[in-house]
Amino acid sequence: MKPRKLFSIIEQFAPPQFAESWDHCGIQVAAHRDTLTHLAVGLDPSPAFIREALALGADVCLTHHPLYFKPIAPDATGDYFDVLHLLMCADAWLYSAHTSLDCQLTGPPGWLADVLDLQNRRPLSPVNHPDAPPHLGIGLVGDLQTPALFSDFFGTLSNHIGRTRFAMTGIAPESVRRVAYCPGSGSSLAREAFDCGADVYITGDVKYHTALDVFDAGCMIDVGHFSLEERMTRIFAETLAAALEKDGVTVSFIPGRDPINIVEAPSLGANT
Repeated sequence: MKPRKLFSIIEQFAPPQFAESWDHCGIQVAAHRDTLTHLAVGLDPSPAFIREALALGADVCLTHHPLYFKPIAPDATGDYFDVLHLLMCADAWLYSAHTSLDCQLTGPPGWLADVLDLQNRRPLSPVNHPDAPPHLGIGLVGDLQTPALFSDFFGTLSNHIGRTRFAMTGIAPESVRRVAYCPGSGSSLAREAFDCGADVYITGDVKYHTALDVFDAGCMIDVGHFSLEERMTRIFAETLAAALEKDGVTVSFIPGRDPINIVEAPSLGANT
């Protein structure tokens, strides 16, 4: 498949015109290769991801996070330099679908709303573009079909996220009816979530001062940047695999690694 055709198929699911103005979606690294047969998909454009993708025989890589937001000269060694070196030596392409994908709430970013069966969904921050349909935006709010006790909701969330410990700010409500969430670093939308009447707001990368500012507004749960977006990226890979199957393009999803570990302090009791 020609590169432009493959990228046009990606952009059917993540149109770059709907990306945030500060973002850099699209081609990150170009190549001379003009026939593509194997797409590798992952969350981060790390050297480890690129090495694994190339070892699988990929000639084009797709990551959610961009390699850069503004052009950077390769004037120093490090991960950025290593990624460029690996791709250019292999004559392989790199493409990013970042906020162009994040805003597609009826697509992969909506996976948590799907498993929670949220009703009456709408974006927290609608896309500001004249051609954007009303369901496009960053973050989502919706209603559970049946209100749940917070403890039950927390258990359900834990099962879907695959973690048992989260950071939380605010006071846990007795019950949960309206839920808002934003994959990735979404704490800046906490006010919008609570203004929409959310009983719980789920996101990642919550900062101290943001938590302090909204402490009395509602309950915010930090599930980590990785947790929501890794699954979203895997679902995107599955979506693309189905779309590209008839064209004979192989799609491989390469699992990422959460760089942040949740650890428990060892017991301080005396050994006996």
